[in-house]
Amino acid sequence: MLVKVWVIPLLYLDFEIRRDYIVANLCENRNRPMLNCNGKCYLAKRLAEAKKQEERQAESDYLTKLFSSATDLSALYRADINKSEYVLLTLEPVKFDYNTAFRSFNHIQDIFHPPLS
Repeated sequence: MLVKVWVIPLLYLDFEIRRDYIVANLCENRNRPMLNCNGKCYLAKRLAEAKKQEERQAESDYLTKLFSSATDLSALYRADINKSEYVLLTLEPVKFDYNTAFRSFNHIQDIFHPPLS
């Protein structure tokens, strides 16, 4: 986790330290000095690669967590089957508390009203 935080600042630091080398050798626009790129194209490409790598890592972590929880559930399911016992599932009705948008509420009248006898 801490490594993810330092990737982008380290890319900027690397760019600033090696700016002359990048402009002279790695820049895509080194043959067109009138663009005044000065290595920014190389930095943008490296930042895009870092972002893609971070997204791939996040997706991989998510899939790992998803499949590990799925294998845990399948192990529980297999354990229930091996017991040779039948489980009866009962479903209870779900009650929803629904307030329509067309019903007006006047909270002041709910608080301030004559006493109910």
